[in-house]
Amino acid sequence: MSMYPALRLRRTRSTAWSRTLVRETHLAPAHLIWPLFVTSGQGVEEPIASLPGVSRWSVDGIVARAKEAKALGIGVVALFPNTPRELRTERGEEALNPDNLMCRAVKAIKDALGDDIGVLTDVALDPYTAHGHDGLVDGGGYVLNDATSEVLVAQALNQAAAGADIIAPSDMMDGRVGAIRDALEEGGHVNVQIMAYAAKYASAFYGPFRDAVGSGGLLKGDKKTYQMDPANTEEALREVELDLAEGADSVMVKPGLPYLDIVRAVKERFEVPVFAYQVSGEYAMIEAAAAAGAGDRDALVLETLLAFRRAGCSGVLSYHAAHAARLMNG
Repeated sequence: MSMYPALRLRRTRSTAWSRTLVRETHLAPAHLIWPLFVTSGQGVEEPIASLPGVSRWSVDGIVARAKEAKALGIGVVALFPNTPRELRTERGEEALNPDNLMCRAVKAIKDALGDDIGVLTDVALDPYTAHGHDGLVDGGGYVLNDATSEVLVAQALNQAAAGADIIAPSDMMDGRVGAIRDALEEGGHVNVQIMAYAAKYASAFYGPFRDAVGSGGLLKGDKKTYQMDPANTEEALREVELDLAEGADSVMVKPGLPYLDIVRAVKERFEVPVFAYQVSGEYAMIEAAAAAGAGDRDALVLETLLAFRRAGCSGVLSYHAAHAARLMNG
């Protein structure tokens, strides 16, 4: 390699056109997935206090947001329901209701937009249980693995029948990806993708999300017996390997920015589509920093999203998706 002064790395940085020409990582609206919260009613928008700028929407509003996403160039929306308290039970039976909030929203989006936009649905029981856990619990509060997986399979089939394009199991039960893949094949849903939350950590960054889906005040204990220890890397790689072997089409790392090392390790080891979830706590910190004058909001949003892409993400789930897409679209 040449040395200074024959080699001056600042030469290619000297003009905007040159910086663009040699840019290594590309960020576009098509790399974003927009998480949306569904609530009951008609014409309803409920701002979420812990997520400034984010709201829950009734189904009609969700359809409007999906149309907005398409217009912005965002290819996928991800849905999360705020199930009414009176429908939450110990076993989360509402997850299997073909007319629940999730299924109604999926059907409405598909009726309005068809295959012009993808719909990702969350498979886990925490939005439906009275105790706030992602699965069924025994008398001592331990989340049961195999019994939960049976319910998750039925939940996935329910969402696929409603028209979901991507099933995203976020529960972290062992073996659930294979069980869901087998059921989708047997049920004729052979083109429905599975994006496995393969490395989902027991993180302190989830608080505002739990407020958004109404499970925060219900949660008894913590989720450390099924979500991953933030100290572990090799365990994440084992989880990813298992989910891929069971039939996952893509995998997710959650949270996002504090776990970019995991994203890079997964990408380098497996060379498969890897996604990251820029979770509610990450969003809230950017908003708080911008509100305090500690940083430029637009620059913070785009720089963090670019970091996900640079680390190896095929795409990013972000509550900033629509705002970022508008910035990218000028």
